[in-house]
Amino acid sequence: VLRDDFRQPPGDVVVAVGEPAVLECVPPRGHPEPSVSWKKDGARLSDKDERLAIRGGKLMLASARKSDAGVYVCVATNVVGERDSEPAELVVF
Repeated sequence: VLRDDFRQPPGDVVVAVGEPAVLECVPPRGHPEPSVSWKKDGARLSDKDERLAIRGGKLMLASARKSDAGVYVCVATNVVGERDSEPAELVVF
């Protein structure tokens, strides 16, 4: 089972260059419990990037760069399938 509704979809975030940025996401309820990954501008983010961390649905950027600005989508995945959240915009000024 994977419900349609995200318990908390990500919201738009505005940060200055060098500040930490956090995008929060609580995935829909599911059985098994869905895992969370993120896409930026349609491309899946790699958890190999040491500048970002995904913990419990949160996407954390230690130090935002201009290049981090874009549209982010939280993706909930389990054996049943995959659901994308509404998009959220990260603005870096």
